[in-house]
Amino acid sequence: MASRNRRLVILATLAVVYFAAAKLGLRLAFVNASATAVWPPTGIALAALLALGYDVWPGIFVGAFAANIFTAGDAATSLGIATGNTLEALVGAWLATRFAGGVHAVDRSRDLVKLAVLAGILSTMVSPTIGVTSLALRGFAPWAEYGPIWLTWWLGDCAGSVVVAPALLLWRARPRVRWTRRQAVEALGLAAYFAVVSLALFGGLLPRESTHYPLEFLFVPVLLWAAYRFGPLEASAIIVVLSAVAIRGTLRGFGPFAGQSANASLLLLQVFLGVSSVMSLSFATVVAERRSAEEQLQRIAATDPLTGLANHREFTSVLETEIARSSRTGRPFSVLFLDLDHLKRINDRSGHLAGSRALQRVADALRASCREIDTAARFGGDEFAVILPETDDGTARQVFDRVRDVLASNARDGAVSVSAGMAEHPRDGATAEALLGTADVLLYAAKAHLRGSLVG
Repeated sequence: MASRNRRLVILATLAVVYFAAAKLGLRLAFVNASATAVWPPTGIALAALLALGYDVWPGIFVGAFAANIFTAGDAATSLGIATGNTLEALVGAWLATRFAGGVHAVDRSRDLVKLAVLAGILSTMVSPTIGVTSLALRGFAPWAEYGPIWLTWWLGDCAGSVVVAPALLLWRARPRVRWTRRQAVEALGLAAYFAVVSLALFGGLLPRESTHYPLEFLFVPVLLWAAYRFGPLEASAIIVVLSAVAIRGTLRGFGPFAGQSANASLLLLQVFLGVSSVMSLSFATVVAERRSAEEQLQRIAATDPLTGLANHREFTSVLETEIARSSRTGRPFSVLFLDLDHLKRINDRSGHLAGSRALQRVADALRASCREIDTAARFGGDEFAVILPETDDGTARQVFDRVRDVLASNARDGAVSVSAGMAEHPRDGATAEALLGTADVLLYAAKAHLRGSLVG
């Protein structure tokens, strides 16, 4: 019952949103009361089907039928238009799911381009074909004007698909913006530049004659800035805001797209917005993919593949940094050097897979016993090391006791123990070599004295 009520709420909400967006778009219908160059419902419908599933199509159908029955035509034309709008969204969603990654199409540049071609250009031919034919058959559109009406309808759907749908999918995946303070300041600069250019081109600050030059390219730095410095979400937001500002300014006769015909002006503007959206979002996803790959490479370079702990190189780097910090502040820190007891015996008796699992158990115990500021690493082979910032030997012993207790608590998987040596900076050495040398000597003293013990 609860799931049924939830589905009804989703369908009703989608129908209302689609209806409101459709009525807003139909206010800009100039060649025919049912054909407009501004049609955001296409993007809303496509994003809804990709994000919520195909079974929400009735909400699209109801919203489209209501918007048209209260605008122009009759019940038959409204049914035809609603059918075309719904089929268009279903075909676009199926093509996007089959060939462009579906709801994740905005995550990769090549999938985004496929989404623009399949769901933004091809599938959007369905609605104008069915809709204009329905109007012409019922006498609400002259056959002689079939081509201009169809073109207006199609370009409006294209722009709605490539501008609105990616924005909604991106906002769904990342509903909250998380900026650093530096990014927030940079965003203010970006917004200021955008506001100045918008007012100059579409706000009437420049003489009407000058705005007919190709000054729309002044927005290119804004789009590239948002795409490179922030990401696809911010780039899509800029495109949506630019669409609203540019449409309003163009209808008032301002900007490089304003001409003799309001419909022709809007068509030119929609082509510019559609191309700008695809190009800027593609660039943003390429940048995001590269950053993700770089971060992954950095993680691989600093991580031991078996245990997931820091590797030898990362440990050495952190150790040098901690020595410099400790020397500057005068606050000590400790280094634990641990060795898995009897690893060769485990390998000989149970196989190397059991030995690898034993190493992973030690790594899990270290993660469970250390703080976020500590650095645990697999130093090499069966040796582990931990850097404990602002920690004396007493606290380091407590960490070792926790590690030993965690290993003992999982004895059902086989007994595993570690021995350890400990060194404290600057008491036991002022350099990395001296600290590790001291800890290593004490480690082997612990192993010789009693397995599973700590010497420091």
